[in-house]
Amino acid sequence: MLKKVLIANRGEIAVRIVRACAEMGIRSVAIYTEPDRYGLHVKRADESYSLGDDPLAGYLDPARIVNLAVETGCDAVHPGYGFLSENANFARLCEQKGVAFIGPKSGVIHGMGDKTQARDSMRAAGIPITPGSEGNLDSLDEALELANEIGYPVMLKATSGGGGRGIRRCDTPQELKVQYPRVISEATKAFGSAEVFMEKCIVNPRHIEVQILADSQGNAIHLFERDCSIQRRNQKLIEIAPSPQLTPEQRQYIGDLAVRAAKAVGYENAGTVEFLLSGNEVHFMEMNTRVQVEHTITEAITGVDIVREQLRIASGLPLSYRQEDVQYRGYALQFRINAEDPKNDFLPSFGRITHYYAPGGPGVRVDTAIYTGYEIPPYYDSMCLKLVVWALTWDEVIARGKRALDDMRLHGIKTTANYYQQILDHADFRKGVFNTSFVPDHPELLNYSTKRHPSEIALALAATIAAHAGW
Repeated sequence: MLKKVLIANRGEIAVRIVRACAEMGIRSVAIYTEPDRYGLHVKRADESYSLGDDPLAGYLDPARIVNLAVETGCDAVHPGYGFLSENANFARLCEQKGVAFIGPKSGVIHGMGDKTQARDSMRAAGIPITPGSEGNLDSLDEALELANEIGYPVMLKATSGGGGRGIRRCDTPQELKVQYPRVISEATKAFGSAEVFMEKCIVNPRHIEVQILADSQGNAIHLFERDCSIQRRNQKLIEIAPSPQLTPEQRQYIGDLAVRAAKAVGYENAGTVEFLLSGNEVHFMEMNTRVQVEHTITEAITGVDIVREQLRIASGLPLSYRQEDVQYRGYALQFRINAEDPKNDFLPSFGRITHYYAPGGPGVRVDTAIYTGYEIPPYYDSMCLKLVVWALTWDEVIARGKRALDDMRLHGIKTTANYYQQILDHADFRKGVFNTSFVPDHPELLNYSTKRHPSEIALALAATIAAHAGW
């Protein structure tokens, strides 16, 4: 079993990993840059080390992090998600230094990170993929010719992209001419590569992803699926497990596809295979070679601790479960509570948390690194907490989600919480019928009024009176 793990991340996922290590008797090492000096992951880890003043440079320096892991006696590094989690060079440096990388091998990360190579691997394994370019596009003329062949709309995608960036939909040749150089520019800036490819755009699909676990002994299983169709500009907002939109036959089929995909590339550790569903047609989209933000809802319905399994697999141990051991029960929702103002085009709303009260009660989980008085820095992702609810039925989980969102108090910044209440109230969502166009198709949901609770009004009045009296 691993003895000491350096966590190459920050925020709520770093706190999540610290807790898993503590439960398994593994020492945890946190890293931080100056804006995170008072971060919760720094307070909770057994040891913590500064990476300097620059908000981002330290978190993005593979050599420095791996050297620190060696210097502090760590036998493993957990990358979390984001930052260097899908950086093949980072995993390779760990391998060279004899430090376990808690994720797949560097070659697998490289192969799945290159979207054209990933498509080739899936095609060879018999996994259905969307029609598109055989490899990277060499020119605009080639892009125009292929788009005419497979039919509009098409999607231009950065070959090394991820996180919803480097993607443009083109409905006409004119749009393709405009977007082609833009995608190349964005890909170069964001991923250091100008390579792009093209896929047929699947219009208004359901976005379904399957959680997989695989060990070094060749065992691979799935933990059922998550529905991530509620998204805005390719960024997920509300995730659901299992999908209320799949039949048992579709569920088994897509789960089997994910396991086949994992075995085809020699996958190890936790990962996610993402698909687009249109009617009964299933198309491979990508493989995420890391723990996902939304792993929480899979844990809620299966009872499997995914981060614990990651640590076990990295220790060389076999999976704790066989496929037949894994069952699911009920439904779970995850709300990404972002520090954004939905009524102002989701403009980021960073600043100091003046008051935070976490929701609770049966079937409620909160993963976060914020606290009252915490200053949300403007340098990182806007997500400040993940609210997860579980219940036995679809109707009950919606009701629990509404109650938990209403329970939460988060003042000092604007968040997406009230907007999610509107989504939960929508008839189509309540019927479990939606796709990736749900958010853009319902702009009226942004026309909500912010409710103020009596306790909040009393606090505001008290503050006004105190200020007036010169207290």
